Amino acid sequence: MKNIYIIISFVCFSVFSFAQVSSNKKLPSKVSNLKGVAQTNKTTTVVKGNSSNPEANKIREAMKALKDGDFYKAAQLFYSISRKSENSEYRHLVRYHFGQALSGLKLPQIAAFQYVDILRSGSSKYTKPAIEKLSVIADQLGDDTLLNYAISKLPIEDFPAVYKDMLFYRLGEIKMKAGDFDQAVTAFSKVPVRSKYGSMALYRRGLANLEQKKVEPGIQAFNTLLTLKSKSGILNPERVTANLALARAYYQAGQWEKSVEYYRNIPRDSVQWHEALFEMTWAQLRSAKFRSALSNFQSLHSPYYDEFFLPESLMLRSIVYLYICKYDEMEKVIRLYEDTYNSIQNQLAAYIKSTKDPLQYYAEYEASLKSKGLINIKVAKDISKDPAVIRGKAYLRTLTRERKKLINDDNLNRANFQKYAIKIIDNRIKNTRLAIGEVVKDRVNEAYEELVSMSEQVGFARYEMINGQKEQLKKKIAGKDIDRSIDEDFQRDFYVQNGYEYWPFKGEYWLDEIGNYQFLGQQSCE
Repeated sequence: MKNIYIIISFVCFSVFSFAQVSSNKKLPSKVSNLKGVAQTNKTTTVVKGNSSNPEANKIREAMKALKDGDFYKAAQLFYSISRKSENSEYRHLVRYHFGQALSGLKLPQIAAFQYVDILRSGSSKYTKPAIEKLSVIADQLGDDTLLNYAISKLPIEDFPAVYKDMLFYRLGEIKMKAGDFDQAVTAFSKVPVRSKYGSMALYRRGLANLEQKKVEPGIQAFNTLLTLKSKSGILNPERVTANLALARAYYQAGQWEKSVEYYRNIPRDSVQWHEALFEMTWAQLRSAKFRSALSNFQSLHSPYYDEFFLPESLMLRSIVYLYICKYDEMEKVIRLYEDTYNSIQNQLAAYIKSTKDPLQYYAEYEASLKSKGLINIKVAKDISKDPAVIRGKAYLRTLTRERKKLINDDNLNRANFQKYAIKIIDNRIKNTRLAIGEVVKDRVNEAYEELVSMSEQVGFARYEMINGQKEQLKKKIAGKDIDRSIDEDFQRDFYVQNGYEYWPFKGEYWLDEIGNYQFLGQQSCE
């Protein structure tokens, strides 16, 4: 029996933006030239030494540039100082303010590296503000590794209130990934509904409830989300996702009709419609709505969706034909499955045997999306919907933009820290590709295992088909064949008033009429 997956990509929500200080505004920190005191809004560091101390003088100059909003000059100076002050008492001060200057230049990844260096090199008065800065940048970049690192260094209660919504939401995500759903629900529940993260937290909280098999609390969370988005357009991503989540929750509860009701709320123009249509077909099959299920298959298997990886949908279609004893149609579907997926199964088997390196998996995945790789394009496109792949590729785009900025910006191209910055970014790009490659490797193996399992099911289905044909032939010889219509109580007006166009299906496809079919077959089982 089909298990509806409840974890989907939820990338449509807004991402928390890191507030940058524009070049025409001054930082709130102050620099005093008296007695060598450098002050920030949270820390005060005495720069020892008199005017003849080169390091102290350079720090004062850099702090003044930072205060005046001259981030380029400040970054240049702080980088020069940092190269010479690895063992200096001012190391954390320099790193922290170098990070501020880099953020002002809109180089968040390089800025984050400065805060990580502070955390790795021991406790100081800059540790807590560095953690705060790092957590915000990590959220901006979508870098789970950095965010987890920041959260692990400081209890959320010790963060400023302005960051707590984001941190509780991210903590809930961490707990979800670890399988600690009870703690995930607790964390998500602490995010206010009206927060920037409120919609996402509601959705994730509902998913965590369903993972615990607590359907009613999950439905309550999804209904709250749907109510919040009730005045949004029907294509609003949060509204669509709330409807889809409710459909899946009711399916999990075994309430097939209620599930179908919410699946029908997914608009055809939504990117999630095809997925919802397939899942709705399972719900209709469970409630013995064979005719409706067969109508869906005409859309699911139309040429428009030819590059979708859906081996299970063909198997499901053959099962429906088996239930209504349409063995000739069942034979066609089984042959279609074998023609489509047997070659993919063999292709994946050969690739898995020959390749182990995650970086090679990443490269082959990217090439396959352009039909130039060794991973079938159906599988590659299906992998692209994995949430971890979506996050990873978004992070890669951020890193790539930052790298291009370092190369193409005339000032940054001449900066003394350019090579240092590019080296950091290139390392992050490699590690991110490696992480995506690991996911791709796992998903390719899962696809192969699914096809192996489906091939076995095809064998069983063919056996049942042959057995059914034999029994049908016996009954026909005995004069007991009965011919009854499916859904014969419903007339044309029923379908028209429910938004369908009434098309007798004769085997061809209408590319401009996706989803508007009605199957007019006859049941021939006794």
